[in-house]
Amino acid sequence: MSGESSSRNEQEMQDEQEASVVNSLSKAPRNEGSEDKNAVSSNVPQTAQSKLSRTACVLVLAPVILTYFLWFLDLAVLSTATPAITSEFNSLVDVVWYGGVYQLGSSTVTPLTGKLFRSFSIKASLPKSFVPHEAWTFLIFLFIFEVGSAICGAAQSSTMFIVGRTIAGIGCSGISTGVLTIIAAILPGKAQAQVLGVAQGLGQIGLATGPLLGGAFTEYASWRWCFYINLPAGAVVGVLLVMLRIPEPELKKPAREVLGTAIKSLDLPGFALISPAVIMLLLGLQFGGNEYHWNSSVVIGLITGAAAMFVCFLFWERCQGDEAMIPFALLTNKVIWSAADNMAFVLASILVADFYLAIYFQAVKNDSPLMSGVHLLPTCVAIVLFTIISGVMIGKLGYYLPWTVSGSAISAIGYGLLSLLSSTTPAAKWIGYQVFYGVGSGCTTVAGYIAVQNLVPAAQIPTAMAIVIFCQGIGGAAFLIVANTVFSNSLRRLLRLQISKIGIAPDAVVNAGARGLRQLTTARKSSALHLCTPAGLLCKGTAIT
Repeated sequence: MSGESSSRNEQEMQDEQEASVVNSLSKAPRNEGSEDKNAVSSNVPQTAQSKLSRTACVLVLAPVILTYFLWFLDLAVLSTATPAITSEFNSLVDVVWYGGVYQLGSSTVTPLTGKLFRSFSIKASLPKSFVPHEAWTFLIFLFIFEVGSAICGAAQSSTMFIVGRTIAGIGCSGISTGVLTIIAAILPGKAQAQVLGVAQGLGQIGLATGPLLGGAFTEYASWRWCFYINLPAGAVVGVLLVMLRIPEPELKKPAREVLGTAIKSLDLPGFALISPAVIMLLLGLQFGGNEYHWNSSVVIGLITGAAAMFVCFLFWERCQGDEAMIPFALLTNKVIWSAADNMAFVLASILVADFYLAIYFQAVKNDSPLMSGVHLLPTCVAIVLFTIISGVMIGKLGYYLPWTVSGSAISAIGYGLLSLLSSTTPAAKWIGYQVFYGVGSGCTTVAGYIAVQNLVPAAQIPTAMAIVIFCQGIGGAAFLIVANTVFSNSLRRLLRLQISKIGIAPDAVVNAGARGLRQLTTARKSSALHLCTPAGLLCKGTAIT
């Protein structure tokens, strides 16, 4: 009896210690005196991790992280090409759609991607016949991204370009969720933090090189090559992934069995509720102040309808229990929502800065597309360095909350400084402002992902990551739309005040595109535009901050 009691007590103590470790993952920083202060644990079963050697892990992660690089490159390459695209299609007001629909397509499908990666194989093992026998979820999304890129490159109108960006965004919704799912599936916790830091760092390199490539292609070839470049790179990634084997964190049902009960197993009714909610919300924000007044029935109806659909979605998900596309237990988890909220603002600020700083340098500073990309490097380099540093340090020390809090504060101050830019701002200031903002953004880029990956069980990581990426996409799209609305309306208003000096209707200037701001005016009149454009950017910076 004494031996049994002792064994039982030891088992209870072990259970309590395991529960303590799990609970500590949602709290940072941990007490320095405790043994588990650096315990960034692994939620991946040892059987899944042990299937791949270190060399095999590198071979799998290399093409996977390359797709992450392509995702961020595609986000950033558009910034310096946007002025040329708006000029060719004669519509500056469409600039919000070029970035917004990308996030719209991504955000609409992202909630479903978590369910897809939980239900289907990430990338099925190859049998002896070298023919896959299950759905290759990750590769399918990569193919969709490639199709969207091809349409963008071949676009003959602004509408066709917007359609291509939407399709590319849908593809990227699965790429972003898939990359994080694969990293969590094959690596232990501490290695996850470090690899996530490297992946995010390479992604930020994509943000850094994107404006340069976009500027170089636009100036010396054509802006269309900004999107054609994804085709050979994506093909290389696809071939490598077809030849490699990616282990699953848990056994999956056969694809045919899942498809046979798709309505229930994938929670398609939930997807049918959340998709129109996202679309109506973003359309309402876009139409407000542009096509319609904010108090118009169209705008009010869209935003009200979006709110109603969101409420219906939440009610449906709660009724579905574990079968829900996004289990309600995850929806109410404070760590997941904190990470999602933080990542939404991080991506939103980066997108707005990329798009409108490029317009600032080209329209106000009279930079070429290539030089505007060069002048964006301070932001991008700072983000890259501190993304890698934060990921490595979180993996070593186990603290993620200090990076999030301090980084958010620094980036907010940096954005406030960016809102002070004018036509006479010296280089030392706009470089320093960008570095200050980039340091703060880099500190917050990876912390949210690490916190979530170490909190939830391995089987729920795809869904948890989908929640974070969904909110990230919604935040990016919504704030980009709001920033464009503030910018275009402020620019029109200020142009009307300067109409005697300009001699051109405000709408004609706006519709001419960013490069048209220079081309429509003589040197004598350009000073008035210089006064107006930074003022619009100031309003944008104030709104996003």
